[in-house]
Amino acid sequence: MQIVGGMTELEYAFLFTLRKVNSIELGDFKPFYNNLPVDPYIKGNYRLRRLSRFIVAEDQLVKLPHGYLFQSKDYNPLVGDIKREFAELDEALIGLNSFKNLVLAFSDSCKLHPEAEIGVHQIRTTCSPDNFGNPAPEGIHQDGTDFIGIFSVDRENIQGGETHLYTAKKDKPVFSKILNPGELLLVNDHDFYHFTTPIKPQTEAQGIRDVFVLTSPSLLTD
Repeated sequence: MQIVGGMTELEYAFLFTLRKVNSIELGDFKPFYNNLPVDPYIKGNYRLRRLSRFIVAEDQLVKLPHGYLFQSKDYNPLVGDIKREFAELDEALIGLNSFKNLVLAFSDSCKLHPEAEIGVHQIRTTCSPDNFGNPAPEGIHQDGTDFIGIFSVDRENIQGGETHLYTAKKDKPVFSKILNPGELLLVNDHDFYHFTTPIKPQTEAQGIRDVFVLTSPSLLTD
C-alpha cells in the first residue's frame, strides 16, 4: 500500500485520487453540450443528459448496444427501481481523440479488465437567479458500481458545485473540492459516498456546470 499525495492508493486500484488529463482539449467537448436533451426524470428542467456504454479493446473504444440506466432505490431513492432511458452520445463526440483519451484514462487508472463495461454520462447542470441547479438531487449517495470518474469540462458563471467524499453519510467529508476544468476525480464506489453541492449564478445570467461521469460497471441493462 502506498501513500500518494496524502491519499491512500491500493495496488489493485485506489480509494480516491485526483488527476489532470493532459491529452484532452477541453474545447473539443464544449459544442456537444449545447444540444443535450433535458433529463425527464428530474423536476425543474435544469439538468440535461446523454449516455452511452463502451468497452476498451486494445486501446480502442467499442461502443455497445444502447440500454436502460437502472439503479435500485437502495442507491438512488429519488429515481431508483425504474428503467431510465436517455439519448446516446453524439457519434461525432465519440469519434474525438479527446473523448477516447478520457475513457482510456479512466480505464487505465481503474485497471479495468478488458471486458469491463464503462458507462459515460454527459451532463450539464444549469442555474438561474430564480432556480439553483442541483448536480446531485439524490443527496449523499453511492452509485452501486465499482468505480466512478467525474471529469470537469466547464464551469461558467457559477458559485458552488463543490464535490465531497464521505466514508459514511453522517460523517464529515474527507475530501472537498471544486473540480476545475480538466480535472478527473476517481472514486472507489464501494468505500465512499459522494455529493456535489448546488450551484447558483454569479450574475443575473444563466450558469452552467458541464461534466462527464464515468462508471464501471456501466449500470446499463438491455
